[in-house]
Amino acid sequence: MEYVIELVETERMPSLSIRKTVTADHLPHEIGSAYASITSYLADLGIKEPGQPYIAYYNMDMQNLDVEMGFVTNAEYPGYGDINAETIPAGKWVSFIHKGPYKEMGHGYTAATRWMQEHGYHATGIVYEYYLNSPEAVPESELMTKVEFLLQV
Repeated sequence: MEYVIELVETERMPSLSIRKTVTADHLPHEIGSAYASITSYLADLGIKEPGQPYIAYYNMDMQNLDVEMGFVTNAEYPGYGDINAETIPAGKWVSFIHKGPYKEMGHGYTAATRWMQEHGYHATGIVYEYYLNSPEAVPESELMTKVEFLLQV
């Protein structure tokens, strides 16, 4: 797949999330559990449609992944229990869209890393994946994921 790598600048975005350290093998279960908890809490607040789901990766240690799983929200809401009120930081990001199975996103990560090296940018080590559609709604080949690397200032 050919990737279009872009440099983008974003404003801060409020979110509700759960942050955990997990193994890569347990990540799918933790994602489902976190998303269910957050959507239930949002429903308790009277919000029927959660915002964009995402996962922030604070490292890429597959045995000890430090991940934040959540939803972008249209306003700031208080946290509750293990659900945290967070802010996705404003800043410059290197971004690409991946179409297809999640397990094939590594090619995009490689292309984005190469692009940053060629253009003199340095990532902070924090990567966000925004899930633009759901495996429950489209075939695996049609999954769309926006991946963004936060850049050092």
